[in-house]
Amino acid sequence: MDLRGLQQRALETAALYDRHNEAAGRGAWSPDDFMMGFVGDVGDLAKLVMAVEGRRDIPDARAWLGHELADCLWSVLVLAHRYDVDLESEFARMTADIERHLADNPPDHR
Repeated sequence: MDLRGLQQRALETAALYDRHNEAAGRGAWSPDDFMMGFVGDVGDLAKLVMAVEGRRDIPDARAWLGHELADCLWSVLVLAHRYDVDLESEFARMTADIERHLADNPPDHR
């Protein structure tokens, strides 16, 4: 699945959450809500990485790592849509900028 396909799937899932939350009387999530969810997912991801690296004890941490990475990606895809950001173009621009910066600033071998 390409980036646009991933984003479409993320938006479909976000719409399911909206319907679920509205039926429960909580209302649809705003971009602020998605951002707060993303921050929580990044925190969970950090704890899993620490566990995989032996710095925390979380059973089956390695097995949960992919799930948490996908949670983070989901939030990024939904936020990009909500703020009308073309992630494909921005990613290409960002990586080109990094590559240019590294090419223009080689390591100092003293």
